[in-house]
Parts: sequence; C-alpha cells; structure tokens
Amino acid sequence: MSAVDPIRTLIVDDEAPARSRLRHLLKERQDFSVVGECSQGQEAVDAIREQSPELVFLDVQMPRLNGFDVCAAVGPAQMPAVVFVTAYDKYALEAFSVHAVDYLLKPIEKARFDQTLDHLQARLRAPGATSNAAQAQILSLLGELKQPSRGTERLAIKVDGRVLVLKVAEIDWLEAEGNYVRLHVGGANHLFRDTLSSLESGLPTDRFLRISRSTIVNVDSVREFQPMFYGDHVVIMRDGAKLTQSRTFRDRLDKLLALRG
Repeated sequence: MSAVDPIRTLIVDDEAPARSRLRHLLKERQDFSVVGECSQGQEAVDAIREQSPELVFLDVQMPRLNGFDVCAAVGPAQMPAVVFVTAYDKYALEAFSVHAVDYLLKPIEKARFDQTLDHLQARLRAPGATSNAAQAQILSLLGELKQPSRGTERLAIKVDGRVLVLKVAEIDWLEAEGNYVRLHVGGANHLFRDTLSSLESGLPTDRFLRISRSTIVNVDSVREFQPMFYGDHVVIMRDGAKLTQSRTFRDRLDKLLALRG
C-alpha cells in the first residue's frame, strides 16, 4: 500500500445526525476515505470483519451492542484503530483515555476533529507503522472494562438534547422500557435510549442488584423485602415504589446480602 493512499474509515453511530456530521468533516480530508456507515453494533462488527477498515469512529452508547461490546466481539487481533465518539464528559472517559485510545465529545468541534485526524495520519502512515500498538491498547481497554466490581462513579445520559451527568450512588433503581431505560433518581426520573444489560455491565456489583429481567435496584435505596408466593418477593424502595423480584434472581440477592453482611 502506498503512503499516499487514504486511510480507510468506518463510521458507527446509532444517530443519523452524528453520522452525517462525521461524514461531512471527513469529506474535507483527502487523506481519509469513508468505506461505510453503521447504525448498530452488530452491523459494525460485521462491517469490520468484512471490510477491514484501518480506522473506526465508534459511538460508545448504542442499544444492544455498545461501542465496548463491538471491540470485544471483533477482538484485538482484527480491531482497527478506534476513536470513540461519545456524550460522556472527560471524567467518565479517564478509564480508557490513559490507554491512548482517542475520543471525541459530542457535539464534535472541527478544530478538535482535525487534531485527531492529524494524529491518526501521522500514526497510521508513519514508516514501519503496524497495528500492534493499537491491538495492545484495545487489550488494555478490554481488561479495564472486564473488572467485575469496579463500576463507574458517574453516568452521562442524553435526555431531550441535553447531557446529564449523574452520580451512580444517587440512582435508586432502573427499569427497561423497550429500547429505552428509565432511571429513578431521588423522586425524579429520566428516560433515555440504551439497554439495561449495557448499563448493568458498568454498575458496581456490590451495590446494584438485578431483581428481574426489566429491573435493577440500588440496594442502598431498598427499604424492605417482603416474601410472596412461589419464591417471589416485593421490593419496597425508599421512594415508595413497589417492585417485584422474580425467584429466578433470588440467588443474586442471597449472595449480595452475604457479602454485605
């Protein structure tokens, strides 16, 4: 491959305006070429495997498979260089920015975007450049993400065009509503697009408990567990909400109570 060949780039974001913004900015650069766009995580996994792009602009928050899930599914051996595109604040990104995996905050600023592209151009087109460094960074990132009980301290969510940054400890409970999740925080609630499973993977396992397929509770916000028939329980929250814990998830409660006891 010649050093003047453009860097083959894939755009992955579940929001059409975000993809359009990236596509528009990339058109101004002759040294980058867009080889495809994806709106879903699994679609991105397939595209990376089939098209072997050199670079992926990858949204962090997507339903079903999020950006981290895409990296895990593809694996470091085939994962190209990654620029995460996200609405998280910088604090929330510290876990993986230390691995030199670049990121862009929404809304994307042109000056910051050009800076990222200049860095990538120098890195990916440097004499003797290989993908080993990028693979090592992906491995380190995935290793950080697989720590089971660490969790994040803050959660950034997009609600009505705004980005809310919430302390995880202040969340009382979460419930799934189709392709959305509703967060209950001190009497208020926020509905945003994500999956319960995706959020669960980032919550501290010593504090948050999944009590059914559609509900996760902060144990510190639980006032009482009341037994029902056939092994089910009613979970009464501090805000007065009465939730049902399925017997299928009973063993999780026993283990968590044993650890906290």
